[in-house]
Parts: sequence; C-alpha cells; structure tokens
Amino acid sequence: MAAPTQPPATTAAPGAADRRHPGLLGRPRWFTTLFGTDVWERFSFYGMTAILVLYTTEDTDRGGLGMSTGDASLLYGLYMASVFLASVPGGWIGDRVLGARRAVLHGGILIALGHLCMAVPLAGSLYPGLLLIACGTGLLKPNMANLLSAFYDREDRAGRDAGFAVFYMSVQVSALLAPIVVGALGEGVNWHLGFGAAAIGMAAGLLQYVRGARHFGDTGGAPERSATPAERTRVLRLTLAATALTVLVYGTDAALGTFRIAHLMALIGLLCVTAPVICFWRLLRNPVLTAVERVRVRTYIWLFLASAVFWALFLQGGSAFALFAKHATDREVLGRTVPASWFQAAIPLFVLALAPLLARWWTRAGDRMPTAAKYASGMAATAAAYLVMAWAATRATDGAQVSPLWLLLAFLLLAAGEVSFAPVGMSATTAIAPATFISQMVALFWLAGALGGGIGGNALKVSGDRVPGPGYFLALGLAALATGAALLTWRRALTRRLGV
Repeated sequence: MAAPTQPPATTAAPGAADRRHPGLLGRPRWFTTLFGTDVWERFSFYGMTAILVLYTTEDTDRGGLGMSTGDASLLYGLYMASVFLASVPGGWIGDRVLGARRAVLHGGILIALGHLCMAVPLAGSLYPGLLLIACGTGLLKPNMANLLSAFYDREDRAGRDAGFAVFYMSVQVSALLAPIVVGALGEGVNWHLGFGAAAIGMAAGLLQYVRGARHFGDTGGAPERSATPAERTRVLRLTLAATALTVLVYGTDAALGTFRIAHLMALIGLLCVTAPVICFWRLLRNPVLTAVERVRVRTYIWLFLASAVFWALFLQGGSAFALFAKHATDREVLGRTVPASWFQAAIPLFVLALAPLLARWWTRAGDRMPTAAKYASGMAATAAAYLVMAWAATRATDGAQVSPLWLLLAFLLLAAGEVSFAPVGMSATTAIAPATFISQMVALFWLAGALGGGIGGNALKVSGDRVPGPGYFLALGLAALATGAALLTWRRALTRRLGV
C-alpha cells in the first residue's frame, strides 16, 4: 500500500495533524482505523478459538472431529504457539521488508483466507486454515503494535501505558461479541458456519483499514531499515530449505501412517525454546545497538520469562477452562442450555470493566508503579483464578456440576491478569526497543506467548483427564504465585536496568 502524498501538517509527532479531526469517541482518526482493524481481527480470532476445542472434541456424528481431550488440547496449544512463533518472522518482515502498514494489510488478508478455508465443510480444511491464520496473525500483530506505538512520544511512558490499555480495552468489544455470535452459529447450527462468520469479520476489518490508512501520514509506510538484497536472498534460501525439510519429514511420517499431532507439537515445542534464545542472541550481537540498549534488552529477558508463565496459564482459558465449562458446569438457565463457548465472552467483558480503572490508576501512579510491579499484580490475579478453579474442581468430583459463578469468578481474575500483562508488556516492549527494532521486539513479546502456549498445551496433555482436577489447578496456581513474588522482590532492580 503506497503512502499518501500529503505529509502530516506538523512534525511534532506522527499523525499530529490528524488530531485536529477526531474520529470515533473523540480519538484521532489514525486510532479509529487501527481500532477498527484490531476489532475485527480480534472478532475472528476469539470467535474461532472459542469453538476450536469444542469442535475438535465433538463426536463425528454431530459434525465434530472426534478427537480425544489430550489431542485437542495439543492442537490448541500447537495453534497458539504457532501464532506467536509466526510473529518473529512477521516482525522482521515489517521492520526490514514491507513496513508496518503493508505488513498489517497482508497479514489481514492471510487471516481472512484462513477463516474462509475453515468454513469449507471438509475435515481436512481445518489444518491449512489454521496455518494461514497463524501466519497472518504473526504478520499483523507485531506490526499493529508498531503502528500504534509510532503515534506516541517515546518518553511519554505513563501516557503510552494508558494508551495501550485503552486500545486493548476497545478491541475487547469484539472479543466479547465473537464467542456469542460464532459460538451460537457453531454449536447451535453448524461448526463451519461459525468459522465463516469469523471470515466475514476479518474481511470487514480489511475494508475499513484500506479506506482509513490515509490518516496515517507517512507513519509505517516504509521499513525503518530496509534489508539489503543479499539479506533478503539469504533469508529466502533458509526459509525454503527449512520448509522443504519439514515437508519431507512429516510427509514421510504421514505416508507411513505413523503421524500424530504430538509429532508436530514436538517440533513446535523445540522452536518455542530455541527461537527466543536465537532471537535474543542475534539482537544483542547487532552492532547497531548501544551499550544502554543492550542492558535493557538483557534485562527484558526476565520480563519475557514472566510473560511465558502468564501465557501458559492464561491461554488455558480456551482449553482447560472451556472443557470445565462443558463437562463440569451447570449451564441450565430458564430451561435452556447455555453454549459452553459463551463463557469465553466473560474475559473480554471483565476487561472492558477493568481496563479503564487500571489505566486511570496507572496514569495517576506514574513512575511510582513500574512495569515489574504491574506484572506482579497481574500474576497474583492469575494465581487467584487458578486457586478458585482448584476449589471448584473439588466440588465437581464424581460427575457433579458446579455453579457457573465459580467459572465467572475465575475469568474475572484472569481478565485482571490480562490487563496487567498484555497492554503493559506491549507498551514496555515498544518503549525499550531500539528505534529500528520495534516490530522485532514486539515479536519477542509475543514469542513469550508461543513458549507459554506450548507449555500449557503439554500440561493439559499430561493431566490425562477429560476435565482437569483440583491438583492440576492448584499446582499451576502455586507456580503463578512464585513468579509474582519473584517479580515483586526484584522490581527495583528491573526498573533501574530497564529504564521503564
């Protein structure tokens, strides 16, 4: 997508001229465009993930795939990890090849095609659809954060945190509606119709993005530091070689009839562990970085590890918590059974309530509440969510069903954890990132989600139960408490070295 010919009227900040013509809810029009794109992207994402495990575990005579709980959780973890892993090449493509603006556009196109593929009523259409969505999301998400970050002054840390929190709150509207709409169509009518609704949502987001990009000025129109032809050739050769090797190995596995989802998860798990090591190593060796920037990146590794623990726990809202909703929760309301997927709307509903309160609190606190302290509070809320689920699971033994209030309370606490981790972490990441590596640093932030998704998927597989028991939830809750305590203990040292 070509940049507009008219530059912003002032050079005070990217998009400053646009602030004189506010759009939705008094926000600048560049914000409205990014908001609209993320709203529909999140609609497609949350809608699809709300029914993915339910669809794959449903009996084949009812339109599902008939997978076991363990295999379905592995597939869910595989998909989540792949989405986050794809953010690494996606961030590099945005930073070095396309520029953030075109990267967001191309990512949205891939996502729409993936959902369209899943809407085809064939069992085999699930896997290429998930692959396209993972690639598209990996391209869109880090570059979307880069675009949003570009409109804020790098020194305005409190304002940046609050701005990301408000943006994160805004897009939760679609995350609230998606499980209800897609879940009602998928569980109540036809699974593939639900996937089709997600495709329509992403197409709507692309349309308004193309129309509204004129409000960006020059922001994001070109890469900050374009890759040389030699660099592009080297990356292309490595990509093709890795793809050919993967196709050969797993093609042989499938031809022999021995392929299992766990085999593919093994590769993703290996990438989840090695990719962060390689990315941090290459970034720290880059001669462009100053000594201060290297200290910040090294210190950021601790936030990365804390984020991985959080995502390992949070992402189970779509697997362990969804299975608990389906099999161990009383869903009868006024003589009707509430779809299990509708419980996925609880987190965005609570985020909408909590985000403005926390944004106001953080703005008033300013630098008195550093990023590490916000992370610690989020981890404490996540730990509390798992302890609530552990108690609920003790009451759901021998096939008994518990009140939905237990699950709703746990989702409320998970929402508090999400607001304290996702927007704050993304804001801190863009604040400490070297100027020409913002999208790649955001990709590292999401790579923590890849590591967490892989860990979470395998954790549920190890439990071996159709519905996780109290011991499962208790162990993970204690792990969250330990992580939060470590963050709180070392918050001053982390703040000093991060400069955020």
